[in-house]
Amino acid sequence: MNFLALEPTALRHLLVVAIKEQVSSELGGDAVILNLKTGIYHGLDAVGARIWHLLQEPRTVNDILNILIQEYEIESERCEREVVTLLQKLADVELVEVKNETTT
Repeated sequence: MNFLALEPTALRHLLVVAIKEQVSSELGGDAVILNLKTGIYHGLDAVGARIWHLLQEPRTVNDILNILIQEYEIESERCEREVVTLLQKLADVELVEVKNETTT
């Protein structure tokens, strides 16, 4: 899925969740994730780890954005840009599943 190619309205309604075939751990505020299908480790900084924690349950992109905007002092456009970039990276390495909210 190419998050960056989606219209903002469609993007905000996508449902995203961490894959089941992974194990993760928090280390000093950061997160380390092992994709059990590929055997590859991935690391996330503190904000990425917070997003990863949120993705342990299915959430819409909109829900993730609203939570982060409340928790961090960040403008909504920058938050959306950075969250979408991270979600794209997680999707590219098969660490998240993405669904259309209306089909679940």
